[in-house]
Amino acid sequence: MTDEHKAALAEGRAQGRAVRSYLEALETQRPKRGRKRSPESMRTRIAAITDALAGADPMSRLQMVQERMDLEAALAAAETAVDLSALEDGFAGAAAQYSERKGISYAAWREVGVPAALLTRAGIGRG
Repeated sequence: MTDEHKAALAEGRAQGRAVRSYLEALETQRPKRGRKRSPESMRTRIAAITDALAGADPMSRLQMVQERMDLEAALAAAETAVDLSALEDGFAGAAAQYSERKGISYAAWREVGVPAALLTRAGIGRG
């Protein structure tokens, strides 16, 4: 394998990482359907579950432990801030070549939620 080929493979992996990181962050920032949970309401529910665990039957305890674990994970995710601007910069630098190499259209990017302004910045046009 030549040095040029190795460099091309490394560049492709870097572009894929930049695109994947941005799309994953975009997905976590997308509003979810249904009633929104505040961090305070999650903490209140975790406290209620902790109090109820002592007197619960084994099947109920199992369900409550799982709910508590889910709430703790959701609370941690809600309190973790994602810096989209850095990920947008990486995406903008990699997306045009990635699109060309993979045959991804402007419409496909838009359908997964990438803003039009970011696609323009990345050099991906409608045509």
